[in-house]
Order: sequence, then C-alpha cells, then structure tokens
Amino acid sequence: MEPELPVGSMVFVRQVEPADIAVGDNATFYRSDGAVVTHQVYEIDPVAQTISTQGIANKNADGTIMHDAEQTPFSRVIGVVSFCVPYLGFVNAYCTTMPGLLVVVAVLALLITASIVLDRMVPDEPAGKHTRVHARERRS
Repeated sequence: MEPELPVGSMVFVRQVEPADIAVGDNATFYRSDGAVVTHQVYEIDPVAQTISTQGIANKNADGTIMHDAEQTPFSRVIGVVSFCVPYLGFVNAYCTTMPGLLVVVAVLALLITASIVLDRMVPDEPAGKHTRVHARERRS
C-alpha cells in the first residue's frame, strides 16, 4: 500500500459493517488463504456482498494499478484503516521473535532494577518540614 501506508507500518483497524465501506477506503480482510491483507477498495457489489480491492503499490507493466484477482466476500472483511504508525510493524515483528522477546524482558528488568536503586538513593523529606508549614499557615 506504499506510499499511503509505508511497508513495515502497524495498521490500526476499526470494525465496520461491510455495507458501510466506501470506494477508496483501505479495507483489511482475510484472503482466501487466511492471510490478513489491507488493500484499497475500488468496487463494491452489495447484491453479491463482495468488495473488489487493489494493492496500490502493485502495478501492471503499463504503470496502472493491478486489481486483486479475487473478490472478497463481506464475511471476510475485518474493517477499515483508522491510522497507521510507520515502522512500528517492524518493531512488533522483532519483539515476537525469541531474540526480540529476550531484549524486551532484559529492558524491563533493567528498568525495574533502576527504579528500585534510584528509589533507595533519593532521601525522603523530613517529616517535621510539612508539620511546620501547616502550623504557619494556621497562624495567618
């Protein structure tokens, strides 16, 4: 879906009724092989209850956008794109691997350890300081 949705983006999808999808929307759906895909809708057939989509980065030899080979039934539509965060998909994909998971656990352990150490290093305020401030406020 380049350039509208850069490769590696994390796409946030909101569920909608398939009948509420309009031509030009970026719809997310299950392909017949089970893969989740986000493509642009170029045609809606309410009678057959299907949408026709195209990946806007998929070009024919003459430079026109190539339409997807199969139509998508309303039953396989997940929703439409609300927004995307570029490159966050790469981070998500890395964090779901074993090395990525180990890095996440190590960073969390480091943050917890740093928090505990810093908490013990910072001295607490003396208890009497608050008492004197309140006593002055009452006199005035």
